[in-house]
Amino acid sequence: MILVIAGTQDGRELASLIARQGYSVLVSVVSEYGRELADEPNLSVHTGSLDCAGLAELLQTRQITLVVDASHPYAVNVSQNAQRACQTAEVAYLRYERPRAAIPDYDRLYVVADAAAAAKAAATLGKTVFLTTGSRTLSIFKNEPALCEHRLIARVLPETSVIKECIELGFMPRDIVAMQGPFSHELNAAMFRQSGADVIVTKNSGMIGGSDSKFTAAMELGLPIVMIDRPVIAYSSVAVSFPEVLKFIKEVL
Repeated sequence: MILVIAGTQDGRELASLIARQGYSVLVSVVSEYGRELADEPNLSVHTGSLDCAGLAELLQTRQITLVVDASHPYAVNVSQNAQRACQTAEVAYLRYERPRAAIPDYDRLYVVADAAAAAKAAATLGKTVFLTTGSRTLSIFKNEPALCEHRLIARVLPETSVIKECIELGFMPRDIVAMQGPFSHELNAAMFRQSGADVIVTKNSGMIGGSDSKFTAAMELGLPIVMIDRPVIAYSSVAVSFPEVLKFIKEVL
């Protein structure tokens, strides 16, 4: 059986494609919402977070022969745990790395290493900061002293737990945009304009993650963009397209 770590849209699409080639596929997702999205007749689904030990146990109990790591490009811990678990269980590992979005030639684009650096940079660029980086790093922005007098707007998934987290962090309801992306250029521009955003904070999640439309919308409005660069992780094996993944599977299994 092949385990696909699929916390993203393209991860779920990849899992479905692998299953259609005749392989038994187990999809790993974190939330019940993710389970609903991955609910297809030809896929089995495991729901819940897994640390290294939990993943190693799952590999053994489900007799996994290959792990395809299609987690989000910024989910560093997930990929590191997956590689360690595969080494422990002596299971083949492949990273599916979605292509980056082309970085535009824009003099108001600031590339930083992480969320902490993004928070400091955004504080110098405007008083209303529109965060499109998901929910996991919101506490970093809320706890940055340089942003204590700023208005922070969080665009997050419309999940109860995520909205609850936003409120607990101190976000006002008017500053929580709970919507499922990706978003078009036009919708991004309308949101940025309507909110009175002074600066946009984003990641390079690739075109499937909507990075390109965030770039173009911010550029149209002349807004500065703070982009958190992708983390650098050493993978044992990497594929950057679905055909490459299928080729690897045929060679290994």
